[in-house]
Amino acid sequence: MITPLDPTCYVRTPWKNGGGTTVDIAFNGEVWRFSRTPITAAGPFSDYTGFERLQVLIAGSGLVLKTPDGEIDMRQPFRPARFAGETPIVSRLEAGPVEVINLMGERRRVQLDLAVLEAGGTRRLGPGLHIAYCPAGRAILHFGDKQHALQADHGIRIEDVEGVATCSAGRIVLGSVTCV
Repeated sequence: MITPLDPTCYVRTPWKNGGGTTVDIAFNGEVWRFSRTPITAAGPFSDYTGFERLQVLIAGSGLVLKTPDGEIDMRQPFRPARFAGETPIVSRLEAGPVEVINLMGERRRVQLDLAVLEAGGTRRLGPGLHIAYCPAGRAILHFGDKQHALQADHGIRIEDVEGVATCSAGRIVLGSVTCV
């Protein structure tokens, strides 16, 4: 099953720490969520103990996540990072505000993957649920025998279908959620 994701249906959710708002693009209650988040000021991340977090910078540059064990370098866009939700993190913005895509899920219930497909890139989609999202511009995703043209801030939800996804134009952030 393939379902379009339209920005008019996205849900705005305040951060747990009160520092901002996340735009939930797709989610399953408190089990997992795929969201777009502006980070406009440096500060602490919310505690998500028991969750796995994946994040990719999609707009701006210069994001650094400071942890007790060192830094997670997110200065360059479109390079996903993974970290535990309970890790104490304070963000640093070296070049102004940024936007990120977050994929978060309850570790005991789901496994997550986050990838970026650029023109010519492919990814095998296995069992589970997949979110293909166009963060800016336009993108084209081929899946099965269909082509999906995506505008900025639009996506598709791919459920219970396996196959190869190919990006033939633009850039797509692809989040995958598999039940454990």
